[in-house]
Amino acid sequence: MTININSFTQLQHNGEHIHVAFSSPQRVMSSAILNGGLIKADHIVNRKVAQDSSSCEAPDKSLRDYAKTQGWEGNVVGMMTAASMNSLCIEQACIEGVDITVLVTTGINNARRAGDKADIRELLGMSEEVGTINLILICSARLTDAAMLEAVMVATEGKAAALQDADVLSPISGRLATGTGTDAIAVVSGNGSPKIAFCGKHVLLGEWIGRLVIAAVTRSLAT
Repeated sequence: MTININSFTQLQHNGEHIHVAFSSPQRVMSSAILNGGLIKADHIVNRKVAQDSSSCEAPDKSLRDYAKTQGWEGNVVGMMTAASMNSLCIEQACIEGVDITVLVTTGINNARRAGDKADIRELLGMSEEVGTINLILICSARLTDAAMLEAVMVATEGKAAALQDADVLSPISGRLATGTGTDAIAVVSGNGSPKIAFCGKHVLLGEWIGRLVIAAVTRSLAT
């Protein structure tokens, strides 16, 4: 299935991946496995992987090779998850001419609470868990770098609030979970007007980011 999300974004959704394609490169701030950080990206992919995958290939290489097989040219921001692509939930709103879209897939088999004892005791260790909550937030307005980071913060709090409302518990501490051990997030800044410097919880954009994330995660958890 392929749909147009807004004037510059197209979404393809199937059993193997969720692919977001931009008509021109967009600024993306993310914690993604492939091309994480702050870059200009042409694509974002959330790829389905097997729960019991025994591949020794590095995740970033796997995602890069997958993008090549799909013919996606340019910079690709890549996430992966063992969660079903059927868990995708989309929430959208247009606030004073600014389009906001939230896309979420959920898998909570490794739910964790911030501050739980880590499974991996080395600072440079990498988790092999792949049951994640992957979140993509797309805003048509131009966000400053600080506003993009603030959007990451508000969206993350929204995700935690949805998990708490659903009484999802961490198996490590037995307390309310705030996410999973391998969550990823990507915030996309568009090139439209206006230029926004703030999107915290005191301003309208921050309010709607929180609302949409909570609604999307809540619905996805119920699938």
